[in-house]
Amino acid sequence: MLPRWALWLPGVWLGILLCIALIAAPAAFAVLPAADAGRVVSRIFVQEGWLSLALAALLLFLQRRPQQRGLFAVRRTGLGNASLLWATVLCTLLGYFAVQSLMPAARAGQGPFSFGQLHAVSTVFYAIKTLAVAVLAWRAVRD
Repeated sequence: MLPRWALWLPGVWLGILLCIALIAAPAAFAVLPAADAGRVVSRIFVQEGWLSLALAALLLFLQRRPQQRGLFAVRRTGLGNASLLWATVLCTLLGYFAVQSLMPAARAGQGPFSFGQLHAVSTVFYAIKTLAVAVLAWRAVRD
């Protein structure tokens, strides 16, 4: 049963990331005042950050199982799936947890970076994470 999880979890994870970016966040800003929408979206990204760390940890665990081949077999060319999973962890830690701690000061006009700069940095990390998960999902379907 666990090897099957390794095949469908990247697709589910990708769906969650895309739904947040393309549906949930824009919808919040479309129907709520900006301050309220920011709080709602911030809460969504807290939950997404922890979920991403948990899914990456689970997939890394499944990859280390000796009988596991297929999706997490080491590839001779390009980035291996373990590298992509570690990239998602790094993007989550930097893009959400590190940048988020700087945002209240930036919103108040303090600190070395503007809110817009921090938002752009976190968006880039989210996009890189989404791309890495998309590659994992594509490889799962391919294998």
